[in-house]
Amino acid sequence: MTCTTILLIDDDRTRVTRFDFEPGQQTGWHTHGKDYVITALTDCHMRLEEPGGTSREVTVPGGTAYARDKGVEHNVINSGETQMSFVEVELK
Repeated sequence: MTCTTILLIDDDRTRVTRFDFEPGQQTGWHTHGKDYVITALTDCHMRLEEPGGTSREVTVPGGTAYARDKGVEHNVINSGETQMSFVEVELK
């Protein structure tokens, strides 16, 4: 099952999207075409499936943020027992 996405802003400089996941929901495989920042709205217990068949478990505490460069390829899955939500800001 795919997570819910809500496009909040899409202008010349940024695209801002909210992601809401029930337990077990995922983004589906994707490659980030832009540098981006994620801000966790809740504690996010993620399983990150990565190229080559590897995966890893990551916890991003609610209220924290991280940045990544374009080119990241993965599938993000809510591996926790409660809903998780984050906001992604893509830098155009």
